[in-house]
Amino acid sequence: MKSLLVSAAISLFAVSGFAATHEVKMLNNGKDGIMVFEPAYLKANKGDTIKFLPTDPAHDVASVAIPKGAKTFEGAVGKPLTITVSQEGVYLYECKSHLPMAMIGVIQVGKPTNLDDVKKSGQELAKKFVMQKERLDKYLSQVK
Repeated sequence: MKSLLVSAAISLFAVSGFAATHEVKMLNNGKDGIMVFEPAYLKANKGDTIKFLPTDPAHDVASVAIPKGAKTFEGAVGKPLTITVSQEGVYLYECKSHLPMAMIGVIQVGKPTNLDDVKKSGQELAKKFVMQKERLDKYLSQVK
C-alpha cells in the first residue's frame, strides 16, 4: 500500500508540472577520484533545474553535446551556474580547466534521443584525457 501511495504521489508530481532542483558539485576529490562532478551521471526530468556548485575557485562547467533545441551553457570559472533542462535527451558537459583529468558529466532527460551523437562527441573529447580515460564510458553506460 505504501509503495502504491508513493507511486501515485510521484505521478501526481510529474503531471502537475512541478520541476525538481538537482545540485551537482564540482569537486577536487569525490567517489570517482580526483576532479569530478558529483553526481557525474544524473537522471532528470524535462523542466528540472540543475545547479552546478564549485567547491574550489578553479572549476567551471560548459556543455559539450546537448539535445537538439536545447541551449548551450557555460559558467565562469569559480562561479555557480544554474540551468534548466528543456529538451529530452543526453547532455554531456565538462570542466574545461580540468578536462585532461576527465572532469566530465552526463545528464539524461527522458529518452536518450541523441545518445549516438553524444558518444561521437565523447570520442573526440576523450582524446584530450590524460588520465581516467574510462570515466566517460562508465558514465554513458548508465544511460538507458
